Amino acid sequence: MSDSVTFSKSEMMIVAAARALEGEHVCFVGVGLPNIAVNLAKRTVAPDLELVYEAGVFGARPARLPLSIGDPTIVTGSTAVVSMLELFGYYLQRGLIDVGFLGAAQIDRFGNINTTVIGDYAHPTTRLPGSGGACEIAINARQVFVIMRQSRRSFVDRIDFRTSPGNLGGAEQAERIRREGGWLGRGPSIVVTDLGVYRFDETGEMRLDALHPGATLDAARETIGWDIKVAPDLAATPAPTADELRLIREELDPEGVYTK
Repeated sequence: MSDSVTFSKSEMMIVAAARALEGEHVCFVGVGLPNIAVNLAKRTVAPDLELVYEAGVFGARPARLPLSIGDPTIVTGSTAVVSMLELFGYYLQRGLIDVGFLGAAQIDRFGNINTTVIGDYAHPTTRLPGSGGACEIAINARQVFVIMRQSRRSFVDRIDFRTSPGNLGGAEQAERIRREGGWLGRGPSIVVTDLGVYRFDETGEMRLDALHPGATLDAARETIGWDIKVAPDLAATPAPTADELRLIREELDPEGVYTK
């Protein structure tokens, strides 16, 4: 790619998340950054990807960027529109979702997510939207992908409230509880930020596997609330291609709502 082509951190994050969906088939997705990432994947590395939206829509190809999970554009091109009860019961809780895409206000080293409160639950500093379907996605989707911007406020040593379980206190505990609880998913697989790509090691802890162009290891360490693990063969994320940027800028987010 030419050095003259520039891109934002958000565009790099979207591209990296989309590429991670290569080879996947059914993805449960919300609006915002996850929605742009999965629609980019469908136009590039995963043309057969089926998009499932919490509102009860299966197999959609939205004609424009949805404003919310209830935006009518979500049903464009869908193969089925069902009730939320049927969607969760017949698809998610039967183990038919390959990837669940989640965002987070806070995440810890084991991929546990908080989207409920910042501060004490009874007297929070900030009241957040809560779980919605996120907890069910976290425990029943075969894999969980997380996309979020990186900062010490969001990547914390201890989350204020565990809305959606990741690897709990570590891989051994998580495996036992998943087995005892009948959870269908394997937990978090990847966390994509505006600085790099994280995966999870054998202990269930997050590990930095790749840095995006322009990001440094020092910057990654400075924006996380714990001493992060780093892959011995730390990679460099390939920059976005001209075609990936064209799709984001002209089709998926032409107003730059999420990418500027």
